[in-house]
Amino acid sequence: MHQLLSSNRNFNFMGRRRLALAVSGVLIVVSLVSLLLRGLSFGIDFTGGTLIEVGYEQAVELEQVRRVLAESGFEEAQVQQFGTPQDLLIRLAPREGVKSSELSDKVFAALSKAADGRVELRRVEFVGPQVGDELTEDGALAVLVALMAILMYVAVRFEWRFAVGSVAALVHDVTLTLGFFSITQLEFDLTVLAAVLAVIGYSLNDTIVVFDRIRENFRKIRKGTPEEVINTSINQTLSRTLITSLTTLVVLLALFFLGGEIIHNFSLALILGIVVGTYSSIYVASTAALMLGVSKADLMPVQKEGAQIDDMP
Repeated sequence: MHQLLSSNRNFNFMGRRRLALAVSGVLIVVSLVSLLLRGLSFGIDFTGGTLIEVGYEQAVELEQVRRVLAESGFEEAQVQQFGTPQDLLIRLAPREGVKSSELSDKVFAALSKAADGRVELRRVEFVGPQVGDELTEDGALAVLVALMAILMYVAVRFEWRFAVGSVAALVHDVTLTLGFFSITQLEFDLTVLAAVLAVIGYSLNDTIVVFDRIRENFRKIRKGTPEEVINTSINQTLSRTLITSLTTLVVLLALFFLGGEIIHNFSLALILGIVVGTYSSIYVASTAALMLGVSKADLMPVQKEGAQIDDMP
């Protein structure tokens, strides 16, 4: 770790870019195949379903409630605390031929029968499949718009080769994150979608820091190939990248282990996204710019017409 954070480090990142691209290529193919064949395990936010809020007289264990529901035929039910240990939210996937009111009545009857005290049914809401379809479309559109906006921003601020590299890194990060949820079949709901959008922002921030140093070094270092300049830039920003990633991961690990089931998948998606995003800002984004032929001439300031005459005494 001391060597990683030292200012004298000189790791040959670009020398291993082909190996890194091969690993990324395999992971992307596996992710895409899983997404095509298995898809994502969408939560009630996207598929529709029934939301039930119940209140107990005293604190109740979530595992106990889940066991009662499973014994009553609701193995897929999602149970989480809602504000206090006495208040619970129960989410049920839609069942063909069964009305939402019938599902809520059966759930309430099972909970009342198993409870020590009185159980209060506070509200029942039904999310229709049409709303779920709209959320799916809007979520995909949000990711697409974010990527297009980033492409234009980086192209204007830096150079089109860097823009392509940054978007390639973001597509890489999003694909691997979605592929992980497809392979594991963990529930993909609105909180996970929010995590994916947050990963896009985090990964872009890391990439911009590296690109900023690359542009600066292309203008400062007179001798050196593009590969050497990019290597130097990555080494110079490595300590900042690692410190930022590690401190962020400490917070996310605390959320993952202590935050409860409601944000479990959210924090897991962010943890995966931080790790993949740190890797892609070094290997995917910079490698893509290098493969597209970025050079010193592309990043030199444009000489204004008549500037030499203005500088004359």
